Amino acid sequence: MSTPDLPPPPVAADGFDLAGRGVVITGGTSGVGLATAIAFARAGVRRPVLVGRNQERGKDAVRAVVAAVPDADPQFLAADANDPVMVEDAAATAVGLLGRVDVLVNSTVAPYQPTLLHHIPLADVATILTQQALGPLMMSRALLPHMQQSGGGSIINIASDAARVPTPGETVLGAAMAAIVTFSRTLAVEGKRNGVRVNVITPSLIVNTGSYDRAMSLEFSKKIFDKIVSQAHLGLTEPEDLANTVLFLASDLSRRITGQVISINGGISVA
Repeated sequence: MSTPDLPPPPVAADGFDLAGRGVVITGGTSGVGLATAIAFARAGVRRPVLVGRNQERGKDAVRAVVAAVPDADPQFLAADANDPVMVEDAAATAVGLLGRVDVLVNSTVAPYQPTLLHHIPLADVATILTQQALGPLMMSRALLPHMQQSGGGSIINIASDAARVPTPGETVLGAAMAAIVTFSRTLAVEGKRNGVRVNVITPSLIVNTGSYDRAMSLEFSKKIFDKIVSQAHLGLTEPEDLANTVLFLASDLSRRITGQVISINGGISVA
């Protein structure tokens, strides 16, 4: 693959001042979520709230944000975004910590190995679907009333190009991502009356993430994704590339943008 020599991603806070915004990041302890937390801290968000399942990973994420932005005061909330009781508790705690939530970023992901449908045990189909799709739906539902009452906000959901580009091994995953996309666009219609904007980012492969490592770890999926990588003439997506777009969608610069699906994939698919 021939790619241009590209500089590293710019610091995601360039041109943004989001000081005073209340920000919650579901899945904020690794990958895109963690890069986004650091980006918000650099943009003036002193106390981003990171929601994740694993306490130790949460502590590591808090340390990573502080290492990048020493005056930041990130908060970690342990919760499974697929559990309605834990989601309600996390949402209420976040509002208590921040006073108001202006931005919700849902960057949840469940471990998944690309697998042809006829090789997936029938009993696993529902689990894959719900584990991948439910998190953004549940967190959005929990914080939407608060945003409506507060006069608006921005919800940014991270899905995947699997929602729109059929790829062998991603039948159930694609269905889950399509669910996130359609949910987000419909919520944008419902939320706009109260100033709530909802947009979706759909990356393809993202380097330096567990999802990328899993996709490249087996011969079947590596063969497929090697072909996909060859189309990324602008370079493979990095977590910071998504963080830049999240900041834009969270800022007043995007105040008229809602219900949009933005693909960030280095040119893998431009359809």
